[in-house]
Amino acid sequence: MEDEDAEFVAFVRARRPDVRRTAYLLCGDWHLAEDLAQTTLLKLYRAWTRVVRLDAVDAYWRKVLLRTAIDHGRPLKRQERPVASLPDVPGSEADPGGGVDVRAALASLPPGQRAAVVLRYWEDRSVAQTARLLKCSQGTVKSQCAKGLAALRRELAACRSGTGERCGERRPR
Repeated sequence: MEDEDAEFVAFVRARRPDVRRTAYLLCGDWHLAEDLAQTTLLKLYRAWTRVVRLDAVDAYWRKVLLRTAIDHGRPLKRQERPVASLPDVPGSEADPGGGVDVRAALASLPPGQRAAVVLRYWEDRSVAQTARLLKCSQGTVKSQCAKGLAALRRELAACRSGTGERCGERRPR
């Protein structure tokens, strides 16, 4: 039991930043991302022996994180409030777009499109892997990614050109 706990602690020390960063991209809020990461790691700990035996640790934490983020995202969307300015510093970890608010653009996507885009392009998953994680068909992944990328392109183009009225603000759904 102590060996398993030591393995888990080593995993958390090595991979926690990845879990948190992916959570952030799924939800767009560092505080919520921390909560999602903690919940994910707790669920992983509960299943650690089984998951390690199957050699599926990375797949398991990603699937748990994705489901947790989607579950949390639905009721919380009603509580979101747009803000006039964001406290992020351009070029920081919170602003991977170097001045363009990628986070706000991702947050404007519906949860399914956001999850598909993050898994395919941030996590560099294949269509088949993404479909397995989302429990949907490969065609659904492709259409969700296409719609999500089109919306991101429109949003980011508007922000870069200065014509976007709501750049940096979340659009209410």
